Parts: sequence; structure tokens; C-alpha cells
Amino acid sequence: MVFLTPILLVGLLAGLVPIAIHLIRREKPPKLLFSTIRFLKKTSKKLVLFQHLQQIILLILRSVIICLLVFAFARPLFNQSVRGLLDADPQSAVILLDLSMSMQYGDTFERAKNEALDILSYMTSGDEVGLIGFSDRAELVRELDTDIDRIRSVITEIEQAGFGATRYMPNLRLADQLLETSRYENRAVYLISDFQESGIQGIDEGWKLSPGVAFTGIDVGEEESSNLVLTDVRSPEQLLDAAAQQQILARVRTTGTLYLEQGEVSLRIDGQMVDRVPIDLGERSEEVISFTAEFDLEGTHDGEVRVSGDEFSVDNSYFFTVDVLPKIRVLLVNGEASENWFDDEGHWFGLAVSSTEESPFQLNTIEPVALSAAVLRQNDVVVLLNVGDLSNNQAEAINEYVENGGALLIAPGDRVNQELYNRQFGNISPAVLQNLALLGREDYLVIADFDRRHPIMRPLDVDWSARFQGHWSLQPHDEADVLMRFDNTEPALIERQIGEGTVMLFASALDLEWNNLALQGLFLPFVHQTLRHLVQPESKQRAYQVGDNFSLVPSGEATSVSATDTNGQDINFSNDEFMITATTPGLITVEVDGKIERYAVNILPEESNFIRITVSTLYDSIINPDTNPIQSREVQTAQLIEELERPQRIWWWILSLVMLLVIAEAVIANRTYR
Repeated sequence: MVFLTPILLVGLLAGLVPIAIHLIRREKPPKLLFSTIRFLKKTSKKLVLFQHLQQIILLILRSVIICLLVFAFARPLFNQSVRGLLDADPQSAVILLDLSMSMQYGDTFERAKNEALDILSYMTSGDEVGLIGFSDRAELVRELDTDIDRIRSVITEIEQAGFGATRYMPNLRLADQLLETSRYENRAVYLISDFQESGIQGIDEGWKLSPGVAFTGIDVGEEESSNLVLTDVRSPEQLLDAAAQQQILARVRTTGTLYLEQGEVSLRIDGQMVDRVPIDLGERSEEVISFTAEFDLEGTHDGEVRVSGDEFSVDNSYFFTVDVLPKIRVLLVNGEASENWFDDEGHWFGLAVSSTEESPFQLNTIEPVALSAAVLRQNDVVVLLNVGDLSNNQAEAINEYVENGGALLIAPGDRVNQELYNRQFGNISPAVLQNLALLGREDYLVIADFDRRHPIMRPLDVDWSARFQGHWSLQPHDEADVLMRFDNTEPALIERQIGEGTVMLFASALDLEWNNLALQGLFLPFVHQTLRHLVQPESKQRAYQVGDNFSLVPSGEATSVSATDTNGQDINFSNDEFMITATTPGLITVEVDGKIERYAVNILPEESNFIRITVSTLYDSIINPDTNPIQSREVQTAQLIEELERPQRIWWWILSLVMLLVIAEAVIANRTYR
């Protein structure tokens, strides 16, 4: 038996009132001795016993009447068919459990697991349930299944949330797709999350859940939160051996509902503490901290910037790597050497390359006669300045050097023979030398156009004021790229890839004979950028964020590869491209053919922002207008009980019985001795 208003059953305590009154008023009659007692007739014990029975019956009747009135107002009914009606409308439900990093705050994730288990506790044997554990993507998927205990076991075994970002839309779409294969019409989605504001990024206003799919959002987030997070760290990625002290910048922000003013930021390089800086935000929400670090040794250095002063340590570290490269070995072949610096073809180039001890280049200057294959192999880049008298063997050695991955910069001058050059270097040259153009004293050309997106030109986005009175007319190769042009549209700088090697051809000389480029302020950075581009490839990306997919062997070519993740566990590759997905912050170590490299993985700063939205905001964005609001099992049960109670009307029969008992009580009370 069940009751529509069970709270009224508390009134059953009123049934004790007649008994209490009886016990309170019951008194033992006093014994009195008087002289005429012998004249009274003694009452029979049978009559006394009958009077006591009447009083007890009257007491019971009054208590029963009160209890029956309470039962009548509580509206009882027999519920043999309630569970059958509930089971007759089974449910297909998908539980979305947030596994993003913000769920690690306090006891948030434990509350989320308990809410998920509570949902399962209301499921009946006929229901089917699916589970999606998500962050920015689905990390755990269990399709619809009637084995509720299996889903319960999966939820229980999840130890903690991960480090991913929060994204609701792709996972709501997946839940909707799972429900398309459901066996029942009663479908629902339960989303358990802290409802971060960043989670609704990319929301599609035009997309809704399928008609009939109900939605329930369960907010388990903390009402109050405080946090310090490193939103950005700026550090060099690649340095040359003689690089000076480097500056590392760290941006610290306070997030959450409670404002934190003070903390401390520290810098570690290769596990050694470099510096600690206290922070006092005052009325500001963020501050930029500057560190100075030295990277003396060649190789890869690991760095970690860490902030302290809050209770949420998950997002307190930022990792980075710095590659310190050796000096670039430059071989300068001077085709017009002279003791007079003004007439020396390589004078200005040499000053630009190695004028200071801190130069990133190691310059070796020779004359054309000393050029050989052995000398070429000892250098990273070869520069031919006005070289026009090379032998065929020397030219062949240069061709082979480039084809094997070498770098070559050519600046032809007046000593270069057009036909000999085209014959000796036709296979590797970016262009064909056509004719020598020498302008008059008052006439000159300037650089009018250049590729601003090229690595050489990107830092040199300034106007070129150099004047050129002599240059070679060039016919670019089909596979070459023109990087600079004169104002007469002729090419000034051309680049061509030859296998693993690179060749660049400058249309004029690099001394003062044909132009005044060497006297311009941009000459030194132009030479440096050109040499670095020829030798030092574009820096590989070594910094990623949680959730990124990337290859630990970008070239795709390796004989042996071994790697450990940020927790020191071996990585087992399931593909030939050595692709992995970053799941935890830290440093990934990989050994490729004996060479060790490291990749930094960091959290997404937006996940550390605990600003929240209301459940209704998301509900209004995704619920289909054709869907009725979801009703819990308790509400459904109450409605079914009320529908079943109407035809039974047990309360009416109870009240009828109460009326009869009241009449009986009145009759008995009038005949009972008081």
C-alpha cells in the first residue's frame, strides 16, 4: 500500500491521545471506612469486569477512529500495478560525465561520480543506459546497454578527471547519435558537469537534440573558487652556441570567484632552480614576470615555470624546451681577394659574419684554388663571391655537396664567365645567367618587391634603400622561387631546393663595386638571416597543448624510435607515423636513431577559468521545441499513483467506516460507567 500524501501519516501519533488521557486521568479509588458499609450490597465481579471491557473497547474505538481519519486524508491505495506501469515505459538514457581538468577542483569529480551512480540507482531492469566520459572529445564511450551494473562498474573505476578542455557540443551530438539506435521512445540525456563558460565555445545555435530527447543538466561545480594560473610563457626555442643571456616572460593571472593577490613564481632549468619572484597583484588580475637565464651548453634544455600560492596545483606548471645549436660553419670562397680591404670581395661579408666573438658563425675564408670536396664536407654552408675560375672537378664537388644536403650561396661578379657558370652549375643553379647589366653613374636600380612571408624577409620588413648599378640578368628555373625583384621587375634573389640541399643566387655582388648594399644597416641582418635559413631549418614545433595530435618523428623516417610520456611510462605506437595524443602536461622524451628530443605539453589556460554558466542557458540552446520537459522517476511514480488512486477511492470507504465507528462509540459511551 502507498499513500498520495504520506506526510500526513505523522498524524497517527494523535491515536495515542485517548490512551494518554486515560492514563493521566486514571486514579485508584481511596478506601474509606464508615459504619453503614455493612448495609451496602456487594457488586458482582462479573459486572465490574464488563465495565472495564467497555472502557477498553471505547478507548480502542477512539484511537482507531483517529487513525482511520489520518489514513483517509493520506489517501491510500494498493500499488500492485505501479511498478508494472513504470516498467511498461522503459527509458533509453545516455549519461555524459565531464572528465575535463576543471573537474579536478576540490571534490567536484567525486560529486559527479555520485550523481551518475544515483541516476543508475533509479533505473529499472528494462532500461538501457549509455555512458560518455568527455573533455574536448569523447574519451570514454559505452553504448546503450541493459546491463546497468556494467555501466556502474565503469563509473566506479574512473579514478580522477583528466587534463582536457571542456567542450559540450561535440559530445552532446555523440549522445544524440547513440540515442538514434535506442529501442525505446522514452529517451533522455543526463549531463553531469561543473558547467564552465568556456565549454559552450563553438555552440551551434541551429543544432538541437532530436525531438523527444529530454535533457537534464546536473551542476556539481563549486560555488566559490580561487586559482593562480600561468596563461602564457615566452621563451626562445632555438639558440646558437654563443647566445647571450635570454629573457623568459611568464604571465600570471588570478581566476575564480575569490581574488588571490599574492603568490610566487619560480623558474627551473634542467631541474635546477634559477630564480624565484614573489608576485603581488594588488588590484590587477594579472602580472608579467621576467626571468633571465643562460644556456651555455649545446643540446636541449628543459625548463619549467611554476606558480604557487593557491590550492589548485594541477595548472601551476608551464613546461618548455630550448635547443642550443652549435655555431654555423661558413666557408667563404673569395674570388677576388686583395690585401686592400676596399678591393677585397669578401671584406664586407666577413665583417658581417664574424666581426664579434659572440657571432653565431664560424668563418673560414679560402681562395678558389684551395676548394676541394674534403673542405666542403667540413662546413655547413658555402659562399661563392665572384668565383669564376673553378675547375670541372671543383664544380662537380660543389654539385655533389649540394645534392647531399649542403647549402650554397652564390653572388656572381665581374669575374664570372656566363657560359662556364651555366655549364658547370646548370643542374643546381636557381637561374641561368643571361647577360651582365652595368648602368651609368647617375642611373641605378633598387629593390622594389620581396616576399615578406619568407623566413629571410620576415624580420626585414623595411624599405630597401640600397642602389644597384651592376647586376646579372637572370632567367629563373621553373622549380625556383624568386624572393626579391628590382624595380625593373628582374629577379634579384632566387632560391631553389636540390634534393636535401638549398641554393640561393644573388644577382649582384656583395662588395661596393656594383652597389652600396654593404653600407646599409640591413646588410648584416640580411646576411645573418640568409645563412641561418640555408643551414638552420625552420624550428620544429616542440610545444603542444593537452589534446593535440602530433608525430614524435615529423620526418617519418627513423630506424629505431622509443619514447616515454610525461609520467615516465613507455609509449607504444599503434601507427607508422608515430602519432600520439597529448593527454597530460609535462615533458615527453623520444629517442630517434640515438638522438634524444623532448616535447613540452601544457594545459589549456582557458580550462583554469572557473567562470560558470547556468544549466538553463545550455538547456535553452539545445532542447528541441517538440520535446516535453523531462520528468524524474519520482514525479512519474507520483503521477501514476494519483491516477491509480482515483478509481480505488479507498479513502471514501475509510470515512464510511469511521462514521459507523463514531456511532458505535457513541452507543457504547452512553452505556459505559464513567
